[in-house]
Amino acid sequence: MGSFSIWHWLIVLLVVVLVFGTKKLSNLGKDMGSAIKGFKEGMKPEDDKPGTGAAPGASSQQISGQTIEGEVKSKTESKV
Repeated sequence: MGSFSIWHWLIVLLVVVLVFGTKKLSNLGKDMGSAIKGFKEGMKPEDDKPGTGAAPGASSQQISGQTIEGEVKSKTESKV
């Protein structure tokens, strides 16, 4: 009585498919896969990420962990 048999799991799977439909389950699977892939990419160290060896002038390259010192020449006000 402690564990379910294969027949119990097949019935549960059938009920889930009937309630949600195959299209929603497919979309849910794709979303979960892309979320897991994004999480794994975020957990990689900065050195292992692709694109960090790009040319210095690349616009998609992000600089993090560096302080840039400078002087403000003029102050601009934004009108919102």
